Amino acid sequence: MLPEDLLVFLNDQIPCRQVQIKQLACLLDPTISNPSVLVLHGLEATGKSLTAKVILNSLLVPFAIVRSKECITARHLLERTIIACKDALGKIDDGEAATHLSNFDGRCESLSSLTVQLERMTTLQSKFILIFDGIDRQREAPSTLLPALARLGEIIPKLTVIFIVTAPRPRFLHLAGVPHLHFTPYDRTECLIILSQSPLSIFSSAVSDDDLSEELILERQEDDAWLWSRFCGAVWDSLGKGAARDVVSLRNVCERLWVPFVLPIRDGLSGTREFSKLLVRNRSLFQAESALNERIVSLASTTTTTKKAIKNSHELPYCTSYLLIAAYLASYNPARQDQTFFMKAHERKRRKKGGGTAKGRPSKHRKIQRKLLGPQVFVMERMLAIYHAVLPYPVPGGMGDLMGQIATLASSKMLVKTSTMADILDAGTKWRVNVGWEYIQVIARTIGFEIEGFLAE
Repeated sequence: MLPEDLLVFLNDQIPCRQVQIKQLACLLDPTISNPSVLVLHGLEATGKSLTAKVILNSLLVPFAIVRSKECITARHLLERTIIACKDALGKIDDGEAATHLSNFDGRCESLSSLTVQLERMTTLQSKFILIFDGIDRQREAPSTLLPALARLGEIIPKLTVIFIVTAPRPRFLHLAGVPHLHFTPYDRTECLIILSQSPLSIFSSAVSDDDLSEELILERQEDDAWLWSRFCGAVWDSLGKGAARDVVSLRNVCERLWVPFVLPIRDGLSGTREFSKLLVRNRSLFQAESALNERIVSLASTTTTTKKAIKNSHELPYCTSYLLIAAYLASYNPARQDQTFFMKAHERKRRKKGGGTAKGRPSKHRKIQRKLLGPQVFVMERMLAIYHAVLPYPVPGGMGDLMGQIATLASSKMLVKTSTMADILDAGTKWRVNVGWEYIQVIARTIGFEIEGFLAE
């Protein structure tokens, strides 16, 4: 068991992970027998890698971390493992160890070669920890890679292998009795505790702390911590609870909204402790979803260029905008070209057996752009298929949420039902989009979608 002062230090370094710290410290205690393999699993940004690294540094146990997202192939992973172990053991101030490690050049072609080299490397150590971070996302990994790596600890008695994964499959290591340590997602209170440890400054960094007195610096730090904690709570309640995937994305959203939120304080219009007035003055920041979209160009520059166009359009939610775009594409694209525009897997081109226009023969019919013609009828199944194809990443929420948004578009007359079916949300119901090209172009620009590349000529 760790000393009480060391546990307090670890809890300060890794907040809201007291249970996981105690369990991992007991499993990796160098004074007792450790398991040959250990699995740390949980969602992204839940502190798995940080907890393992801080605890091993506190226990003074040599370890090496191999990040699978930096490895292209399985052989690349094996060679990076040898290099990481060599670098970790090379940090030990021992002349005999340095001479021993000079015989390894980093080449590794198979798992058997990895086993032999690791066993030779760790001959002078009493205990060594090998961590594979994100091993479940390793590219070009054979099905036998993970079970073989899990048995390294059985072959090499001084070695303990730790797998850090997101969601482990049942018996994915083909071993029984493997300890699993779950890192639960952070709730609202835990997220606010983590974000409050590093508050942003209210005032700009143009004035250095050397020009201010010590009392004024302490007062500003207290104001920063007081306002930042309440601001993060407001962001969580309005945007972060349903949109932020983890504490890192929540932090990014807070950083985007912080400067416009404290701008009245910098201009002298509000005080640092007048949170209610700031919340009312900047309520538009918490109502719009623009801060949730990742952008390369700043929001201010894009707003000025499209200000006139947005004036004549509605501000739709993120998923509703993609639903309206999918409806427009279903109305103005022929159904036979859906595979060309929306299939993500390329198929082999089939040889055309006949028909078509001969090369060089002028066509008798003049082509008219599809967007200049009237909207065509489509079924709801086709619109939903296009919606899932153009959506950049899956959004949490079931089919009921999508049906509610379709009903909202129908009530606002942006979608018009053309069939006589009683249930408007039936999969075979026929619809027609009721917005024009200029309107849908503005909607696509607000969410960063290039609709021109998905329209048939």
